[in-house]
Amino acid sequence: MREEKRQRIAVLGAGKMGGILLQAFLKQQLFEPGEIRATVAHAERAAVLSAQWGVEVSTDNLAAAEQAEILLLAVKPFQIAELVTRIRPALSPAKLLISVAASVKTEAIESAARMEIAVIRAMPNTPSTLGVGVAGICRGRYVSDEQMEQASRMFSTVGRTVAVDEKHMDAVTGLSASGPAFIYIILESLAEAGVKVGLPRDVATLLAAQTTFGAAKMVLDTGYHPALLKDSVTTPAGCTIDGILELEEGGLRVTLIKAVMRATERARELGRG
Repeated sequence: MREEKRQRIAVLGAGKMGGILLQAFLKQQLFEPGEIRATVAHAERAAVLSAQWGVEVSTDNLAAAEQAEILLLAVKPFQIAELVTRIRPALSPAKLLISVAASVKTEAIESAARMEIAVIRAMPNTPSTLGVGVAGICRGRYVSDEQMEQASRMFSTVGRTVAVDEKHMDAVTGLSASGPAFIYIILESLAEAGVKVGLPRDVATLLAAQTTFGAAKMVLDTGYHPALLKDSVTTPAGCTIDGILELEEGGLRVTLIKAVMRATERARELGRG
């Protein structure tokens, strides 16, 4: 990182999210190529990615972990315990573990490590692919403020970050990790509505997508409450209020709330095993 003492990172499981983060680190020069190690399951894939990214990629998690101070655990949730057990000889209380495995608690990773080691849990979402994602991060028992700042800088390379208590991480999963799918359904419905009222499908889809993007950017850039922005569009006796009445009668608001609640509960269920 950009500090007096440079640190090295090992991305253990450079698949979809691990690969996205690794490439973002390189693009934004958070780490130099020589400071990054990565692993994948197959040697052929490792060779391809090593040539593509210009970093050392192998299939040896233990060797990669031995060569880094920060270990990004990017395997599937059910693989986390086995991975931590396998790399345990390379661990020490001086190292930082960052997990992007959904629903795996920091305590479970600490337990697998069998030592007082810093563990940060993160939940990024798929728009991180384009650098416009958001990640919730929380700290384990042995994490310093400086380490939390390190993690925040890392996930800021693919969007925004928000630090929460671990008790809120399942809600982060239900809202921002599952949320893009809910938004896609809304966007698809708006586009279908455009077709219904006579627009060509490509035009309707563009209008729906850019409108969704613009509305979100208005909230982020102005800081105004969505209700206030909604009211600014809704003129007396105009078109918008009639549309809003249809949404309320159809229960869209309650349905979306229930969708996030159900996704959050499912995340809790997965966390309980």
